[in-house]
Amino acid sequence: MGNNWAIILAAGSSRRMGTQKLLLPFGKSTIIETVIENVLNSSIEHVMVVLGANQEKIQDTLGHLPIQFCHNTEHEKGMLSSVICGIRSLPEDALTALIFLGDQPGIPPVVTNSVIDAYNEELVGIVIPVHNHRRGHPLLVDMKYRKEIMHLDLEEGLRTLRHHFPEDVLEVDVDEPGILVDIDTREDYRKAKE
Repeated sequence: MGNNWAIILAAGSSRRMGTQKLLLPFGKSTIIETVIENVLNSSIEHVMVVLGANQEKIQDTLGHLPIQFCHNTEHEKGMLSSVICGIRSLPEDALTALIFLGDQPGIPPVVTNSVIDAYNEELVGIVIPVHNHRRGHPLLVDMKYRKEIMHLDLEEGLRTLRHHFPEDVLEVDVDEPGILVDIDTREDYRKAKE
């Protein structure tokens, strides 16, 4: 299959947490390392991590992993600016990008694989995992939409893509609440560690 890329968004400044949450201890390592290990244990071959706030610290922590980085100088403009930074950094022959949040350590490889399998079977351009009727991550986007994504409104975000191409969206039911859980506050962090 070859060219499925993960884009892991790790550019935020964790204002609500009061410290860089991605580097908080989680499992055997940190939140961000757990996210990346889960991705590397899936059928994804390539990983692009988007850095912004605290980039040196995060990059140092991740230096031992087989991944690439891009630096989003405009990360204050929101999540879509980081998605665009990641997609702009992918090689021409990238087939898909799966968008992961750096603060979602609870997405096991099996979920990522079922999103990719659905893409390969159904040949749609956008695949979204769903748990209890709620959409989560990773969101898969075919790189035929590369140009469209580059021109999306930063305020509106990536969700406008699926509104533009509703007939090309597939939702995949997964039995994993972790696709909905991100860590923004101390309370979220405590729950996730349990």
